Amino acid sequence: MTGQTTQTVAADAAGIALAVTALRAGDPVALPTETVYGLAAVAADGAAVARVYAAKGRPAFNPLIVHVADAAMAATLVQISPAARALMARFWPGPLTLVLPLLEGASVAGIVTAGLPTLAVRCPAHAVMQAVIAAVGPLAAPSANASGRISATRADHVAASLGGRIGLILDGGPCAAGIESTIVALDGASVALLRPGAIPAELLGITAAAPTGITAPGQLASHYAPHQPVRLDALTAHAHEFHIGFGRIAGDLSLSASGDLIEAAARLFDTLHAAEASGGTAIAVAPIPDNGIGAAINDRLRRAAAARPHDGERRR
Repeated sequence: MTGQTTQTVAADAAGIALAVTALRAGDPVALPTETVYGLAAVAADGAAVARVYAAKGRPAFNPLIVHVADAAMAATLVQISPAARALMARFWPGPLTLVLPLLEGASVAGIVTAGLPTLAVRCPAHAVMQAVIAAVGPLAAPSANASGRISATRADHVAASLGGRIGLILDGGPCAAGIESTIVALDGASVALLRPGAIPAELLGITAAAPTGITAPGQLASHYAPHQPVRLDALTAHAHEFHIGFGRIAGDLSLSASGDLIEAAARLFDTLHAAEASGGTAIAVAPIPDNGIGAAINDRLRRAAAARPHDGERRR
């Protein structure tokens, strides 16, 4: 997958037309959403989705989110319970992904679900993604970065991570939310949180414990990771560390000097990219409150700080 020429173009009408042509030809395209940039392929095209996995170096047991235009399109792919329909009505379009039973005969390649009987679906609140879905149908689209690495909230983040591996990036500017969608699974009226995200769990009526195993994207223990080791809850930094601040702890670069968790979420991956490029041999992160969207921020930071499979020991 390496050695391609990667072109970054504006996410205007001409850029969208290029993306539609590439997707119809089976080529993955990086597209902006309100959460993070996604690496998209037509969900029904197994070969195209395989190219997404290959470009990212993504484990084949890790399922993908399918992006749809609305609840009606979702209903062609999954069984929608009354509880799921209520969540869709309240939070779609927006950063909420629902894991629901896959319909028999649904036009989704088997590789998308990683062999599971369920499918993760989301309706993005982004005009560019919606325009592309309208042209080509449901899109399987994980985050547009190498697997396990920092998510991309700008087109140049995508280019740095996947340049030479994909052909086209649409530059829609920085992502508004800056953190991935919240993922929930529904079993009848029960709602279980699988991944914290841009919508705080407190708003979703969580009523069940999450199932064990990998049932949705973003559940790997090591994920969102920079090259350097990451140390959390750091009030101060060592000389070799780049310090990410929050609130009263200024650090070298702050997620939010005012202690605003919404601002911190929007800046999280941008700041991690800056820390990675800083020249520091390690990264320290100030404490982040664990309430509201802070739970999603801390989820990403804990996974960024976790031992990676090739590390041999837990990073500190």
